[in-house]
Amino acid sequence: MRYKKPVSVLVVIHTAALDVLLLERARHPGFWQSVTGSQEDDEPLLETARREVLEETGIAAAATEFVDWQITNRYEIFAEWRYRYAPGITHNIEHVFSLCVPESGPVSIAPEEHLAWRWLPWRDAAEACFSWTNRDAILELPRRVTSKPG
Repeated sequence: MRYKKPVSVLVVIHTAALDVLLLERARHPGFWQSVTGSQEDDEPLLETARREVLEETGIAAAATEFVDWQITNRYEIFAEWRYRYAPGITHNIEHVFSLCVPESGPVSIAPEEHLAWRWLPWRDAAEACFSWTNRDAILELPRRVTSKPG
């Protein structure tokens, strides 16, 4: 078995109006989240973010469209998912990114990973997330968007 690397990305996909895309986990109906995924080998984190967005939503975005928030979160991996990691690995390091898309249109989810998708206003999206790191990132979103140079 090839173990997952305990390094991942969290990508908050949003519109300029701050509607946020959430995906419902297939293994945990009712658990909503942004795009997440583990880094593969020595893959740059930006490429991990781009790859995971494409795999999980069908959105093909250029690397230049992603914003690296330079935020990392450390959290305990749920016991039920630890078998995917090398023995003794109990924590993951997550890197936060965002991606602004032109509109809140339909997406193509990976059915083995997600059951459904929905766009919600940022406050509602934050409230719907099961993950504290995801909730905190979405709550930070208005400050990140308004403080963007340009």
